[in-house]
Amino acid sequence: MDPRDLKYFAVVAEHGNLRRAAEALELSQPGLSKCLRRLERAAGWNLVRRTPKGVELTDFGSVLLAHARRLKLFLDDVEQEVADLGQGRAGHLRIGVIPGYDEDLIPQACVKLVAKSPKVTVNIAIGGLETLLPALRKGELDITISGIPVTPPKGLVQEHLFDDRFVAYASRNHRLARRKQLTLADVAQERWALPGSNAVTQQLLLRVFEDEGYSPPTIAMETAAMGPKLELVAHSDVLGFTARRLVRGAAARLDLVELAVEGMPPTRPVGVSYRRDAYLSPTARRFIEILKATAQKIAAQKP
Repeated sequence: MDPRDLKYFAVVAEHGNLRRAAEALELSQPGLSKCLRRLERAAGWNLVRRTPKGVELTDFGSVLLAHARRLKLFLDDVEQEVADLGQGRAGHLRIGVIPGYDEDLIPQACVKLVAKSPKVTVNIAIGGLETLLPALRKGELDITISGIPVTPPKGLVQEHLFDDRFVAYASRNHRLARRKQLTLADVAQERWALPGSNAVTQQLLLRVFEDEGYSPPTIAMETAAMGPKLELVAHSDVLGFTARRLVRGAAARLDLVELAVEGMPPTRPVGVSYRRDAYLSPTARRFIEILKATAQKIAAQKP
């Protein structure tokens, strides 16, 4: 089988339509059909069937697609590695990061990377794990930075960076801000600005409430973006819940304070993830080392 035909077949499967697949590949439709027929002859089976809307995979096509996708990732890695060797070490790094770490960790690390490797280009995608991890598995991202579970997801390597401490916070003018010590009962009836039900941050808070027998917190705002949450909390009676370092960073500018809530000491390990069997470029490896050094600096900052 021609690896190129397998690559084209994967694009046909993705689009479910020969015309759209040909446009994506910048090929003629007859030329793509010829590649598909050649692949079917090599496989000895029909791989697609015609439908009114385009094409769909046969059972044999579905089996071959799984192998074709793995081969495509392998060939992409080979192409990238050859380019790295040939260029001496310029390069392109695709980073996925969950909201929050784009506020301090990633900017500081990127400044150091570009200073050491001025020809490197960087693309940063910000999103939740539900979008970043699939993109990492597909080879659309080189690394991701996020909270990491105790057991790494299958096929991924996760290197620990630091442990993030999470706290409740409020406007300095909030009635609870004057209290030196609070209990969960004191904050259980408040309204909250949170990142969304799929976010690990919100799941941590829900777990604290659930463990102590309280109903889920009342939501005033849900958004992955930090800015709107910080502004709302700073100018209303709404409470927030996020990493302590982010509250510290915004405290002076927005007049925010951390709330000392008994029974709310959750922490989360933060790390960098990449595909276990994939090629990791020299640029990516250098960036991971920079991340570790930057994370140590952030973790060493006193509350």
